[in-house]
Amino acid sequence: MMKVNSKCSGVVLIVDDNPETISMLNATLSEVGLTVLVALSGQQALTIAKRIKPEIILMDAMMPEMDGFEACRRIKSDALIAHIPVIFMTGLNASEDIVRGFDAGGIDYVTKPIDVQGLVARIGAQLTNSRIANGARQALDTLGQYSLSVDLNGKILWSTPNTHSLMNSSGATPNWIADTLPRQLQPWLAEGAKQPLRLDDLVQPLLVTAQESEDADERLLVLELANKPNDEELLREKFGLTAREAEVLTWISKGKTNHEIAIILDFSPRTANKHLEQIFRKLNVENRTTAAAVSLRYLSQIK
Repeated sequence: MMKVNSKCSGVVLIVDDNPETISMLNATLSEVGLTVLVALSGQQALTIAKRIKPEIILMDAMMPEMDGFEACRRIKSDALIAHIPVIFMTGLNASEDIVRGFDAGGIDYVTKPIDVQGLVARIGAQLTNSRIANGARQALDTLGQYSLSVDLNGKILWSTPNTHSLMNSSGATPNWIADTLPRQLQPWLAEGAKQPLRLDDLVQPLLVTAQESEDADERLLVLELANKPNDEELLREKFGLTAREAEVLTWISKGKTNHEIAIILDFSPRTANKHLEQIFRKLNVENRTTAAAVSLRYLSQIK
């Protein structure tokens, strides 16, 4: 086995039906510090990718039953794992085969026999790029943004876990995400996506808004419920509040004092205090600051 000088860390999934190739890659990649998972078929690769979510996938193009091109297409059609970079490995080196790999969603292509030094360098570069992108996605999730990125044909390149959950809860099926959504997005994107797009063919309709993007071939989109309940309805349902209590909690969350709330809602400060007592009890908190924090945290998570 050739000695490899590079060092890197991460979880890599090798997808190949050739035991010799698997043995060689396992030994080489383990030596440089990578954690190696193995799949012997395209179907196994899909199962492992969904359960474990490796950081990068090395995919043999030619396998029985489901070849690597089809396995890659299915990975890229699943919003939860579409962000995982796929490097193709194959003895095929005709230009049309290389194009097939990129069309399927591959990010790089190496030919057999494999140059292990070059492969480790490619893996390291892709892991760095992938971690930067994943960090951005996690930040968007933390901020409560239902974000996804699509190409100009409307095909999802990546989405945050929150976005995937929102689509699922709205009634989006895998076929809808892979086929119907791109058909709706493509003409809208082609026309400039200047106004929000309403997706009415779901149990809960969604609204899509396009954000500014520095990449001409990629658009960042934000989803939200088209028929969003207001803050008071959300708080009432979540914490079992009365309509008036929900109003009071909403104004507390906006930093209003009892005196200001009494004026806004046209009742006495004494009545405001009584509502606050019930709110504290139902939220299991002791003061208005904590009540406001609980309210704002919940609203940021659900929106």
